[in-house]
Amino acid sequence: MVERLVHIEEVAGSNPASRKIMKIFLCGDVMIGRGIDQILLYPSNPKIYEPFVKDARDYIKLAEKINVKINYPVSFDYIWGDAFQELEKENPNLRIINLETTINTSENFEPKGINYRMNPKNIEVLKVFKIDVACLANNHILDFKEEGLLETIEVLNKNRILTVGEGKNIKEAEKPVIISKNKNLRTLIFNYDDVSSGVPSWWKAIEDKNGVNLISIYNLGNKRELEEVINVIKRNIQKYKKGNDFVIFSIHWGPNWGYKISEEERNFAYQLIEKAKVDLIFGHSSHHFKGVETYKEKLIIYGAGDFINDYEGIRDYEEFRGDLVLDYLVEIEETNKIDKLKLLPFRIKNFRLNYCNEKEIDWIFNVLKRESKIEGNLIKEEKRIIIKIK
Repeated sequence: MVERLVHIEEVAGSNPASRKIMKIFLCGDVMIGRGIDQILLYPSNPKIYEPFVKDARDYIKLAEKINVKINYPVSFDYIWGDAFQELEKENPNLRIINLETTINTSENFEPKGINYRMNPKNIEVLKVFKIDVACLANNHILDFKEEGLLETIEVLNKNRILTVGEGKNIKEAEKPVIISKNKNLRTLIFNYDDVSSGVPSWWKAIEDKNGVNLISIYNLGNKRELEEVINVIKRNIQKYKKGNDFVIFSIHWGPNWGYKISEEERNFAYQLIEKAKVDLIFGHSSHHFKGVETYKEKLIIYGAGDFINDYEGIRDYEEFRGDLVLDYLVEIEETNKIDKLKLLPFRIKNFRLNYCNEKEIDWIFNVLKRESKIEGNLIKEEKRIIIKIK
């Protein structure tokens, strides 16, 4: 069982009677291959095998066509831009990302059309952002087959970034990351991938083969089959959960575009909360943020959206404003109950996270208001959006 002791200071603001003891940063897909890898200090071989693009540097040219020139190579903190200093102010105790990029030197491309890779020498780009946990159960983590996956895990772990959702076999892939302060406060992070995200079925980890922790919730024929999947997950959680442990269920699922939450997704999320005793569902895969939901004082993030990518200059789906991104700050009280979700909006420009203007913040707020199901309050507070859970 992977376990790491993290020092967690009490999260107390101006109110000395604050009961908050934990603040968790979450973000969706971190895609630091291709164009972004090319602007860092140690770019990989730029040759790629996509249907229309054969050189990763072409993604830089696309971005520069609609924005200003990027003076690269850039420093390792460059891509995080304004998000870097805002997160430093917030000072979260735990930082979790969905890493949708391999970190390896392999040239053994999986023949799937799109392959994401960052040079291991650029690992400082994640270290400078103080990432604690990288969720790896997604549809790009085996873009360079087994050797790419194993090198990715090795590089991350060597640099004190924990990984979850993958393994040398299914037992290892199912294991959570466990973050401990002491015996009275632990956070368990489980990571699953659903076939709806586009992951090939042969990437599934089994008894004698490495891969990702893969499930399928969309092809279940009846209520009984759903219950069987939930019971398997429930038993896995129960193997590790103790007392009031806070349980995060990270899942890569659903299509790249569209706000609709399917009946299968919603029912699955409800069952995770009711039967498997999950506290927070952290969904990702969509290239834009989706609505969030509060359910029985728990939190469901259906689609966190991309957090950083190299999509500038690529046309289509402009109505979803994939360039407007969110970081998610979950504040937890001493009873291990979620108090609020704080959303910090940014805009991707020049492969960098920049502050949004008021018009953009209003657009984000209105989309969240339209697409979310909130039992508490949804409010704007300066350049933040707050969802009060309790």
